[in-house]
Amino acid sequence: MAAEQGGVAIKKKAAARSWILFDSKGEDTILDVDKYAIMQRVEIHARDLRILDPLLSYPSTILGRERAIVLNLEHFFVIFFIFLCFLAKVLLRDPTEENVVPVVEELRRRLPLSAAQNEADAPDEHESPFEFRALEVALEAICSFLDARTTELETAAYPALDELTSQISSRNLDRVRKLKSAMTRLTGRVQKVRDELEQLLDDDDDMGDLYLSRKMVTSPISGYGAPNWVPASPTIASKISRASRASAATIHGNENDVEELEMLLEAYFMQIDGTLNKLTTLREYIDDTEDYINIQLDNHRNQLIQLELFLSAGTVCISLYSLVAGIFGMNIPYTWNDGYSWVFKWVVSGSGLISIIMFIVIIAYARHKGLVGS
Repeated sequence: MAAEQGGVAIKKKAAARSWILFDSKGEDTILDVDKYAIMQRVEIHARDLRILDPLLSYPSTILGRERAIVLNLEHFFVIFFIFLCFLAKVLLRDPTEENVVPVVEELRRRLPLSAAQNEADAPDEHESPFEFRALEVALEAICSFLDARTTELETAAYPALDELTSQISSRNLDRVRKLKSAMTRLTGRVQKVRDELEQLLDDDDDMGDLYLSRKMVTSPISGYGAPNWVPASPTIASKISRASRASAATIHGNENDVEELEMLLEAYFMQIDGTLNKLTTLREYIDDTEDYINIQLDNHRNQLIQLELFLSAGTVCISLYSLVAGIFGMNIPYTWNDGYSWVFKWVVSGSGLISIIMFIVIIAYARHKGLVGS
């Protein structure tokens, strides 16, 4: 029994993941919790949490839920959630991962409101909602990351392609092949992010689901409880009231107004689309280089065919000359052997001349039919 309990404890420990929790002041806390704890505290379904599992191959996704935004973009696995407007939180997975560390630093810098706003625990009417500030950090990070990878690939690919054009060799071909494979993989990653942003921009309802602050104001407050890792406050009732009034002031227009989020998404859609255009241009350059190389190879192949034609024509003509030499080389008595030595000279020179003429005729015919270049 003790062994079984120990095994269960090991499994639970192995299932725990490292997360970092940010609040609206930019203060962070490291958490080692499993997926069940995340599901209970953030109140999302298991299928949404599976999207954040790096071991599963899920496309880039931005999902709006009742109290949270689930975001999976490349190596960024993030949950933005709001339990009442003043309890805005960000959960970021694997904060010590190399590519995630810059995002952690950026969240620390950009999430805090001004001092006066922090005291009131409520956003200013001109301040973007917390979830949009966090979303902007994630989008900027992934777009900048993919653009940097694209720039690195361009820096390596264009010189390699130019070198391959000037000298076709196994080394250059293998180098370009690896770069093309890397470009294909990177294009797929950029395309996934672009498609997700485009899908969001095409659907106002999906964008409306990302307005967590708005939903907190328009929904009954009693239905939203704070997560159990947030300490209780004696002034929570007054903060709820101030947060609700302030959040209502930040909502311009009706609940279907998604202009602010649309402008945010369009900015990063244009950036990721520009990155995709760079990769498309690089792919076209690679395709043009391949076409040029194929033309060169075809030209070399044609030259080899022409050489083969010349050699075949020469072989036929020499075979005729050899035939004459073979006939006269037989041990057969000829009447002109005595006193007619000049006949041998005429036969040898005549057969050689005929062979040369035949060779010229064959080549002229090949040129006339376009089989040999002029």
